Amino acid sequence: MIAKIGKGENLYGAISYNQKKIDSENGQVLLLNRIPETLDNTYSTSYMHQCFEPYLSANIKTEKPVRHISLNPDPADRVSDGQFLKMAQEYMERMGYGNQPYIVFKHTDIERTHIHIVTVCVGLDGKKLPDNYDHPRSMAICRDLEKTYNLIPATEKQRTGNEQVFRPVDYKTRDIKSQIASVVRHLPKYYGYASLGAYNALLSLFNITAEEVKGELHGQPKNGLVYFVLNEQGEKASNPFKASLFGKQAGLDELQNQFAQAKEKMKADPTRAVLKSTIEVAMHTATNEADFKKQLLEQGINTVVRRNDEGRIYGMTFIDHESRTVWNGSALGKNLSANVFNDWWKEQAVGQRQEAEKATAQNQSSTTGNTVEKEEAHALFNFLNEEQQTDDLLIDGLGGLLPEAQGEDYEEQEFANRMKKKKKRNRRQFRAN
Repeated sequence: MIAKIGKGENLYGAISYNQKKIDSENGQVLLLNRIPETLDNTYSTSYMHQCFEPYLSANIKTEKPVRHISLNPDPADRVSDGQFLKMAQEYMERMGYGNQPYIVFKHTDIERTHIHIVTVCVGLDGKKLPDNYDHPRSMAICRDLEKTYNLIPATEKQRTGNEQVFRPVDYKTRDIKSQIASVVRHLPKYYGYASLGAYNALLSLFNITAEEVKGELHGQPKNGLVYFVLNEQGEKASNPFKASLFGKQAGLDELQNQFAQAKEKMKADPTRAVLKSTIEVAMHTATNEADFKKQLLEQGINTVVRRNDEGRIYGMTFIDHESRTVWNGSALGKNLSANVFNDWWKEQAVGQRQEAEKATAQNQSSTTGNTVEKEEAHALFNFLNEEQQTDDLLIDGLGGLLPEAQGEDYEEQEFANRMKKKKKRNRRQFRAN
């Protein structure tokens, strides 16, 4: 069973997302904890939101008081409503939410029947519930629930204690080739990606990009791959490095084999549905693009947005570090395509800009001797024209997967190999003479 914990501030959006499942007959309310039941057992979004209001009012300082949790058994598991209820209650009790108001929704819109739980992390006394190390605690509870209810264990990638977090390539240092080699030589061992675009999205977390080159060799068409290092703005900051410098697995032919294998494997990957659901929840609860990315990052998912020179989004890629798979948004669903996000964020930004300008005008007309900084009023909209810079948080999401190859110079190794071959040819020629 896979658990995802979303943290946000938009309670109405979290409830609305689940209510839409009920309205489309793909969901139902299984349990209300510390929430009064209605006479006809029907519940509107506004009613459920109202039941949480006293808790939200008791603590207005907590930045993200809303918790949206999904528990996802394997598609082959057959879990009754009664078992879902008991699992939800045990999970919430052990996570420290037993005395909180929460709603358990059952979703049946996909093959993997699962439950969503909406709650808040602040009590009536105004104190915030501790949520340190909630991810490892959640994983431990899921493993126990799998044993108790005889569920299929979630497949997890094996990690060793000796693995180190690998940092992005620093184009200002001298050992650029070694840094690139450390990344491209090890990525195929850990991640699945079905296209060059998805591969580049993953490489971008390490300040690297790969570019296909075409030409002719002895009159025959020849395709190859070169790698560049990127600077903080995502621009090329180095000369091209031929893929052959980094080994066979970094070349175009081998990558295309990896793409084909990953594409076939990802078709039946059960984590696809979980990832899709997690992204949809974030779309309903996030206040802007930065918040959307941050919500997913907290759940081990990187979002890579590709824009053209005019600022239009033409690619959305999601990197799930838990399943170690890279997905294009359109491959997950039509509602996660680049066009959807482009229109959504554009409309959202226009609305926020209008509200900010209105508030600014009101402040200027009602306040004497005070000025409002224009930069602050429009700071929310910078993401329309600028890419978010990669920071350490993005790489920390990798969970220490990639071993660092320290002190290796692959160009020097290639030169040494050429010298060995040359010596062998000289020996053969000497013997022949």
